Amino acid sequence: MDNITTQFTELLQQQGIILTLVQLEQFELYYQELVSWNEKMNLTGITEREQVYMKHFYDSLSLAFYLDMNEVKSMADIGSGAGFPGIPLKICFPHLKLTIVDSLSKRISFLQHVCTVLKLSEVELIHGRAEDIARQFIHRDAYDLVTARAVARLSLLNEFCLPFTRKDGIFAAMKGNDPSEELNEANHSLKELRAQLDKVESFSLPVEESVRHIIIIRKTGATPAKYPRKAGIPAKTPLI
Repeated sequence: MDNITTQFTELLQQQGIILTLVQLEQFELYYQELVSWNEKMNLTGITEREQVYMKHFYDSLSLAFYLDMNEVKSMADIGSGAGFPGIPLKICFPHLKLTIVDSLSKRISFLQHVCTVLKLSEVELIHGRAEDIARQFIHRDAYDLVTARAVARLSLLNEFCLPFTRKDGIFAAMKGNDPSEELNEANHSLKELRAQLDKVESFSLPVEESVRHIIIIRKTGATPAKYPRKAGIPAKTPLI
């Protein structure tokens, strides 16, 4: 192992995540495919190897520091982009039944290729808008864990993600800077969508010490019939 994979392995070990050689190979293949496809389409602005391992892979796996992933059977990753956090979590926790929803077909093609190369099973990749997919019976109020590692504000993410979350399930929003302003703004959407704030965890990424926050929200009841609203409406008139 080189310095980067050694550091990555040791940092995860400190958090109780032990990687096998097969899993390390999967991460390296994922990195190679990400950089290769990124030359043809815009998947990430981060391509330097150590940065990808820390800012994408380690950051994605940070969710497992605060939630017991062994208790999670089904997970939906909404607006996953290049597969974060869903694919790194699936590599580390192969038992997960993972569903990824993304509105760009090119990104779904990339993820399909990654799943084939990494030999990942029980991954469903869906091209579509979250507002439309959450109206389908099979996905509505269905998942133990729903994630979003996105730049949208929490009041908007709640309407995208909570309709996928089962009663007593968890929606985890992965954020950068202090989200307290967003949390205040999101109070109304949490009530409307039958959910409540559980806790906010914060940590620093290794190496460059940039701050991350994970907002953990618990679903308290079934999604009201009127949500999510039609595609495009939540972004124009968020629930605030």
